[in-house]
Amino acid sequence: MTAHELRQALGELKGDRDLSIMFAQTHPDGAMLAVSGAMLVPEEPDHLVKVTDGHAVYLIDAERIAWIKIGTTTLT
Repeated sequence: MTAHELRQALGELKGDRDLSIMFAQTHPDGAMLAVSGAMLVPEEPDHLVKVTDGHAVYLIDAERIAWIKIGTTTLT
């Protein structure tokens, strides 16, 4: 997956959905990133794909993604 394709796939993240990403080629069991209330950060001059939960910013390496899950945030 390219960074452009990833940005398109994550385009619906506007803070009302959770994001889970499984990365390949890391640990033998893979590595998981889970972001509650994820928002896609608009493209910046560095062209990196970034998501935020409002507290931290996560840089995503598009070439290492095995799968992505986007789901509705459960409000309690």
